[in-house]
Amino acid sequence: MAPIRDKYTIHSKAVVCQDVELKGDITIGSGTIVHPKATIFAIAGPIVIGTGCIIEEGAIIVNRRKGVMRIGDDNLFEIGCRVESPIVGNNNTISTRARVHHTVRIASYCVIGAGCLLVPTEDEILENYTVIYGPAAERRTWSGRGKVQEADLRRKHAEYLREMLPKFNRLRRGDGT
Repeated sequence: MAPIRDKYTIHSKAVVCQDVELKGDITIGSGTIVHPKATIFAIAGPIVIGTGCIIEEGAIIVNRRKGVMRIGDDNLFEIGCRVESPIVGNNNTISTRARVHHTVRIASYCVIGAGCLLVPTEDEILENYTVIYGPAAERRTWSGRGKVQEADLRRKHAEYLREMLPKFNRLRRGDGT
């Protein structure tokens, strides 16, 4: 197998800390925030991350498939989560220490609860507004109530991080350095 060639395209308005592990062909969109100690590996195919995403400490995003892994806009990847899903829609929350296998495709407005393990044996698509919760990864459908308030809170969270992270961390530029 040929060695992985590192190629980063980081939008000028993205905040990516220097202490982030990036491997492979990765594109990070405008307004996306990547905390220190996050890991993004494009092992087999490229990863394209949309605008306004927040990737917290210890989060791991891996693409093991040859196709492009597409992550939509305004997603939140919390501390210690691991995502290998080839498609992640918009406005999703992957909670602390949750695991999502590469056989799962996530639509929009989904929530994967803290510590949930999502490893189906066959390909699966999580429909819009699906909530995964509990130790047995139970499911329910969210009504969508409160999504405007959640979007406002996430926007404020991002504003705060854009202001504070550069004060305490060196930032990575988009030239692959």
